[in-house]
Amino acid sequence: MSSKRFLTSRTFLIQIAIAVAVVLLLIFITMKGLEMYTRHGESHPVPDFSGMSQSEAQKIAGHNNMRIEIVDSVFVNDAPPGAIVDQVPEAGHGVKQNRTIFVSINSTQPEMVTVPQLTDISFRQAQVLIDNSSLHIGQIDYKPSQFNNLVLEVRLNSVPIKQGQKLPKGSRIDLTIGRTQGNTSTIVPELTGLTFTEAEQTITDAMLNSGVIIYDNSVVTASDSLDARVWRQRPGHENNSSILLGSFIDLWLTVDTLKLNTIRETGF
Repeated sequence: MSSKRFLTSRTFLIQIAIAVAVVLLLIFITMKGLEMYTRHGESHPVPDFSGMSQSEAQKIAGHNNMRIEIVDSVFVNDAPPGAIVDQVPEAGHGVKQNRTIFVSINSTQPEMVTVPQLTDISFRQAQVLIDNSSLHIGQIDYKPSQFNNLVLEVRLNSVPIKQGQKLPKGSRIDLTIGRTQGNTSTIVPELTGLTFTEAEQTITDAMLNSGVIIYDNSVVTASDSLDARVWRQRPGHENNSSILLGSFIDLWLTVDTLKLNTIRETGF
């Protein structure tokens, strides 16, 4: 039989059809096998491990066919030692079974930083150095001095501290600033509409202190407290009133948009 007649024969066409069917069947079996092996389309939400101890997290992860691996240790002031403070993937993210969840735990010891030279320099210079050292300014008070705005003393919990000392990262240190006679007051800053962090920085820049902080009933969660904005302050900013340096400003904060819009519209 010639090649041309064989290629057009019924026998050859049947063999081709069988070969194609076998290839398609093999592809189908392979894809199904891969789907079963990788559990294609199947995922489970990651639990929220924040605040848990390592043993608690391991137990919850085991119940969800997941694993926990500690990859970092950081220090967070308001978290218990050893508690989980961060995780990857985040809570709620869909993952397959046997996935490893990488977590960071709160260190039992705070990270320490070195106090820079803060005395005998201007308040503005001290602000920059304190911020660069991951410290924070606490209360500010004033003493008569022939050098205006010069930092005279640095304290932590009423105890004087000096250059080179080690302090926990994020510590709030108090400053005594020199003030020449006749330079004892400043204009009350306008704080309405600012977040607490923004208001606190504005108050510090004005060489004043944050006083009582009051959140209204609209502030329920930690997220609310971060989003809350000043809707009232005492003393107020009306008529560019002045205040003694080192004085305290009380703040009222809310996430109530109606209350904030009313303040913007009326100015009260």
